[in-house]
Amino acid sequence: MIGLYRPGDSLLHRLPAGAKLVLLIVSIVAATVFVRSPLEVGIAGVAAAGLFAVARIPWRVAVAQLRPIVWMLVIIAVFQVLITSPARAVVVCGVLLLSVALAALVTLTTRVTDLLDTVTRSLGPLRRFGVDPDRVGLLLALAIRCVPLLAGIVHEVAEARRARGLQWSMTALATPVLVRALRTADAMGDALAARGVDDE
Repeated sequence: MIGLYRPGDSLLHRLPAGAKLVLLIVSIVAATVFVRSPLEVGIAGVAAAGLFAVARIPWRVAVAQLRPIVWMLVIIAVFQVLITSPARAVVVCGVLLLSVALAALVTLTTRVTDLLDTVTRSLGPLRRFGVDPDRVGLLLALAIRCVPLLAGIVHEVAEARRARGLQWSMTALATPVLVRALRTADAMGDALAARGVDDE
């Protein structure tokens, strides 16, 4: 699950949270813009694996970060193959997988509280323009939690269909995923409102 910090003393662990966030954004943008072929996806993947090795993250832990999005990648890959080409599907899914892996690496080597504190401090000067850094920090925390949560919902629905021996269908998969995601969002919204998050 994204957001599970693993203590350590590697170079990546010691790097400031702000620097890691900037490098994460730059890396994802660079991958999106410059990675254009399956070979380049492979090279970027090797580089990402090297960063996990530098951080001394066990390979089982690294794989566990990516497992929840497998079904999402399958769905995206099918669409890309139908609309464009297999090579393009590899590039799109590879960049997405790489982005999730790098985000997972940041949260594995950085306490979530440090990330949120960094974002809140960085946005402090924007208070004069009506920006609430605390709410932005809360939004980031929810995003960190909801990405693996949504991936987990997709995985659970797909596993349930497989256990019942049902045939693969995009509609049959997407409908229960959407329903569960909306219910989860409603429950989360109610919980936040009950805690006064929506109060002015």
